[in-house]
Amino acid sequence: MWRNLLLRGTTCLLQVAAPRFLHQRPFPPFSCVRLLTQRLLHRPPQFLDKGYFLAHSGTRAYKNDAKSALEIPTTPVTITDIKQYLRSKEIPFHDGHSCLHIQSIFINPSDRKDSYCLFIDKTTGQFLCKDTMVEGSWEDIQDCLEVMQKQEQDFLSPHVLLGYSESMEEQEERESELREVQRIWSSSVPLTDVPEEEALLVKTMFQISKVSNATLKKFGVRLFKPTKSLVFPWFGGPDSSLKGVKLLSAQSTDNNKVIYKEATVPKCNSFHSLFGLPLVGRMDAEVVLTGSELDTLAVSQATGLPSVALPRGASCLPPILLPYLEQFKRVTLWLGDDIRSWEASKIFSRKLGLRRCSLVRPGEYRPCPMEALAQGKNLGQIIKSSIPAAHKSIVSFKQLREDVYGELSNTEQVAGVKWARFPELNRILKGHRKGELTVFTGPTGSGKTTFISEVALDLCMQGVNTLWGSFEINNVRLAKVMLTQFAMQRLENNLEQYDFWADKFEELPLYFMTFHGQQNIKAVLDTMQHSVYLYDINHVIIDNLQFMMGQENLAVDKFAVQDHIIGAFRKFATNSSCHVTLVIHPRKEEDDRDLQTASIFGSAKASQEADNVLILQEKKLATCPGRRSLQITKNRFDGDVGIFPLDFLKSSLTFEAPIQGKHKLRKVAFKPENEGGEGMKVEGKKVEVKKEKVAKIAKAPRTVTGKESVQK
Repeated sequence: MWRNLLLRGTTCLLQVAAPRFLHQRPFPPFSCVRLLTQRLLHRPPQFLDKGYFLAHSGTRAYKNDAKSALEIPTTPVTITDIKQYLRSKEIPFHDGHSCLHIQSIFINPSDRKDSYCLFIDKTTGQFLCKDTMVEGSWEDIQDCLEVMQKQEQDFLSPHVLLGYSESMEEQEERESELREVQRIWSSSVPLTDVPEEEALLVKTMFQISKVSNATLKKFGVRLFKPTKSLVFPWFGGPDSSLKGVKLLSAQSTDNNKVIYKEATVPKCNSFHSLFGLPLVGRMDAEVVLTGSELDTLAVSQATGLPSVALPRGASCLPPILLPYLEQFKRVTLWLGDDIRSWEASKIFSRKLGLRRCSLVRPGEYRPCPMEALAQGKNLGQIIKSSIPAAHKSIVSFKQLREDVYGELSNTEQVAGVKWARFPELNRILKGHRKGELTVFTGPTGSGKTTFISEVALDLCMQGVNTLWGSFEINNVRLAKVMLTQFAMQRLENNLEQYDFWADKFEELPLYFMTFHGQQNIKAVLDTMQHSVYLYDINHVIIDNLQFMMGQENLAVDKFAVQDHIIGAFRKFATNSSCHVTLVIHPRKEEDDRDLQTASIFGSAKASQEADNVLILQEKKLATCPGRRSLQITKNRFDGDVGIFPLDFLKSSLTFEAPIQGKHKLRKVAFKPENEGGEGMKVEGKKVEVKKEKVAKIAKAPRTVTGKESVQK
């Protein structure tokens, strides 16, 4: 569950996940380990069973599960730094598309055969040796090279970096997952062995009638009969052993559409499968990257081209998979047939290298591969018509024409992800879109953090990868609030349900920066950029702007500093295609006045750069809690603005629009035209009508309750 680490430096990102390991990493008593530990900070003994490893003066946290902790050096490494260091050590390297390739230092030189199988990520410096499955950070490989130089060794044993021993709990969990994988795989049967009638029914259910038995057998697809699920294997490692399985179930809706549900063992955080990779030859130079296993089957059967499927579709491309895609000179991304897949294709092409990537643009005549196969379309021709990902600085309308048509024909998808808890936000803003900057403000104590946490949680529950930067309150308190909002109840009164809701909460693509208090804008931006690359973050929340202004030069005007910070966030949102929500405190205003766009602290830069401006209004009352409402004063997408009331539910720390129909009557003041004129007549009529109503009520029989009798 939640674990707190007291680091002497700044660990920059932590996900809501229990610590887990991918490899068993016992340290052997080699002499080189002694030299390694001289360069590494000894961790406190109380953390020995936690799976954490602090290195380089305590400024980073190392944990082998990349999904549980994001490791960022205090000084982010650049490709220039990596190349200069390798040259200083006289290590030859090949400059690849997204990685540098060097000969593995964990293999005996006599066995290397000039194989450049160790890949160093150009962006993060993390490395992976494909032949030994050793992985680590840029600092780790530097340590190893220093040891080799001091001991005059040609190579190191892979066990040096195959880590610390697992705790009993972690070992049991890993073994349990492996047993579950083997159980599912052994209990499932190849589709080619299923009786013909049953196989036909299964193919119809999954809409794969056009996929031949030869293709299913080639990719090792099986049927798990207890749940009527297709089973896709994950074979990996030097021995191509079975590491995991993905189960795909299908459900039909009322409008004859099929909804697919996926489940992976191990969990999706550790499921790094490229389905179809074992069938790719070493000499293949072209590959088609798809968003699902079924699409990979369709592409392979229809074109004969090598094709692999991403483990989590268009939602994420984990950098740990990049070394396996380095051999290809041309990568065609065909991730789906909607706008979200198209946006993901453009983002992933930056990781893979723009020059070698081409994108299949979604459209009426270019559906997803499986639908194209079912419709009898020429998949090879669609792939050939894909457009290059790289583009020049100047384009003509001819190049934009298809993009414009795509936005016009897919207005709902272009509008972005809809909120499930805030339909009024959908009515005004239309949706949550990538690449935008939202400025959010409200009076002190009005519940800005509580409200924006629920807004972000709503999107995160729909698959929007979210990064929280809370500089005002610590992560434990923020997570407690979000967990309460997620469970819609106070868990302190129902502790027996905590594990149930916490397990579900862990599955959300939610991450937290561990910054707190005053921070430097550069460190925050580096963390954000790193998280976008590593976890494909789509939404970043910064709470709040004022905590980044104290670290800047005091001699500089504070408004100029704020303008610089806002400009940096605007640039990040646009270049990274990531939505940034920026919380800014307002100026001091009188309590009886509503906030306006001009009330945002600082100059007009914030409202000018923002795509959306949201204001949480609060009418403070002396006898009861204030009345809150959310006002949208700027909406660059389509210009709609508006305001709607909000009720705060203290039992679940959530907000909701008041129930319709409970509209309070407004008092209408009648202005008489003269002293004895029409106004007096109207007032007289009102009094007469009121007396008649009172008389009728008095005559009507009714039962008097105890409460009423007391009042009388």
